[in-house]
Amino acid sequence: MRKIYLFLILCACSVGSFAQGTFSGDFQMNLNFFQRDSSIKASGNPLYDNYLNGNEGWLDLRYNNNGFTIFARADIFNNSNLKNPTQANTAFGIGAWSVSKDMKDLSITVGYIYTQIGSGILFRAYEDRGLLIDNALVGIQLKYRLTDNISMKGFTGQQKNNDLGTNPLTVSQRYAPIIKGFNIEGDFSLGKKQTTHLLPGIGILNRTLDQASMDAVVSTINAQDLKTRFEPMYNMYAFSLYNTLTVGDFSWYAEGVYKTHEAILENNALVDKPGNVVFTTLGYARKGLGINFTGKRTQDFVMRTSPNEILLNGMLNWQPIVARIRPQRLMSRYTPASQEISEIAGGVDVLIAPSEYLSFITNYTHINTLDNVELYRELYLEADYQGFDSWVLEAGIQLMHYNQQIYQVRPNVPIIIAATPFAEVTYKFDKKRSLRVEAQYMDTKQDYGSWVFGLVEFNIAPKWSISASDMYNVTPNYALVNKANHYYNIYTSYTKGPHRFSLSYVKQVDGINCTGGVCRYEPAFSGIKANITSSF
Repeated sequence: MRKIYLFLILCACSVGSFAQGTFSGDFQMNLNFFQRDSSIKASGNPLYDNYLNGNEGWLDLRYNNNGFTIFARADIFNNSNLKNPTQANTAFGIGAWSVSKDMKDLSITVGYIYTQIGSGILFRAYEDRGLLIDNALVGIQLKYRLTDNISMKGFTGQQKNNDLGTNPLTVSQRYAPIIKGFNIEGDFSLGKKQTTHLLPGIGILNRTLDQASMDAVVSTINAQDLKTRFEPMYNMYAFSLYNTLTVGDFSWYAEGVYKTHEAILENNALVDKPGNVVFTTLGYARKGLGINFTGKRTQDFVMRTSPNEILLNGMLNWQPIVARIRPQRLMSRYTPASQEISEIAGGVDVLIAPSEYLSFITNYTHINTLDNVELYRELYLEADYQGFDSWVLEAGIQLMHYNQQIYQVRPNVPIIIAATPFAEVTYKFDKKRSLRVEAQYMDTKQDYGSWVFGLVEFNIAPKWSISASDMYNVTPNYALVNKANHYYNIYTSYTKGPHRFSLSYVKQVDGINCTGGVCRYEPAFSGIKANITSSF
């Protein structure tokens, strides 16, 4: 309750001082109405059997005045399925708050802090509402500009625990271990014409276990076979070195990260290992041509608040995904998540635009474990043509191999081999009105079998968008499904200024949902979804 009072006090102070500063905010609410449908496996849990509806909402408030920034966010979850798609969670409270003061060269922030080091491989505190990731650092951060070219930051605190099921009265819990970090970055231009640009950085991270977490680790180790036991460490240290080099049309980012040995979970047992990641992107771009290479090698790089946490719980970092996240409905079902224990991945993208109307995109991605087990392959080809006055044409194909046994933790299933051609046509009636038609076909004998997908979307800019789609299991794998099913989606949205309202009727097959390189498996959904967003 004290945090709720703090929230109200911040609001009152902000409103009372509005004439002297700036006051802003935004609001988001999701509403779900669950309709039982056992034919698509949308049943058998309290959401469909009992509660029938749920929602979650966020209200952000910010006040700026004389170098001060005050931020507070109220979170509400009523029978929400975001944390666990098969369970209902209810909670309310102050999800995040912070107070910042910017001075000449120094900035101080206290409260819930969202920050990262480098690309985020070493440390990243961020929020992703679509996957209900909110691992803010609860503590203090100092930023200092040493010179015009060098800046530093340091932070210490505990990570927010977003486990809504632990205490329904609050959303502001914390993991007990202590996190400390330091980061220094530079910004330099070289040469007489300053055509060479360097953005180097160094990061250091330390995590110290609390006694309760250590006791749980010791208990797990003592239950293991005598040959696999070891003495766990209270402290883990990790280091990152990275740089972005830009020379003319070339850009190269490289990052190497290492962490000291500690207890990590591997093959359902705790082992004592160090970890490392090497990540790089190399790009070349000029008129009509763009080439980009991405590579990553990961070995035993598990970053958690403690070895007791798994899945999305207690994540200290974010690992970039080498494979491209495709917007096409059928392709997005098999997006590979980054692997923490063992992964070597490479991808190359090529864009060729022989004219301003015509462009070709091709991509190849190759991902294995360090033991050379095949994880993912993708060959992607796309052509776009915009040479007609009112028409935009797009067509392409994806050829894919996907290790479902590793990515979706499904034992004894074969690698999915799929070919997915697609086409999209957009017709512009005038400057405001447009009609978009999309068609996809996935040919595969694995998982649920082959699919066909079609969508029709009508837009009246900037206010209305209406669409209808169907995803049909045209050649089902009867070992997994009893019959071919339709998965409909009827959608409409209305936008007026900073306010947006959407309503949709959805039947969704179970599968992978990915956002920003973080993926999770979600069960089937049947029912109505509504969404409201607003800013002021």
